[in-house]
Amino acid sequence: MPTTAKSFIATLRVRPEKCNEFIVLQTELKHLVFAHEPDALVYELLQADDDPNLFYCVATFRDEAAFEHHMHIDFHDRLVPPVMACLASDMELRFFASHQ
Repeated sequence: MPTTAKSFIATLRVRPEKCNEFIVLQTELKHLVFAHEPDALVYELLQADDDPNLFYCVATFRDEAAFEHHMHIDFHDRLVPPVMACLASDMELRFFASHQ
């Protein structure tokens, strides 16, 4: 029987003066996710070619429990507030079922 993973796509518009800081924080978060969350199947930060202040974060977790684990892991709580402080506007977050 196929399983359903939990995915999200976050659209993030960054203040120009915070772009480098945002990339550093998100890169650290990505490395920590892959090092400490084996049920994180995808965690990627994408920067638009035509707009250097527009980013998409795409993530897929094995299941709802893996997503909940991600949301409460210590480094998430440490890194996400400064990431959010880099934004020029509210993050747009959409969730998806990812069929495996």
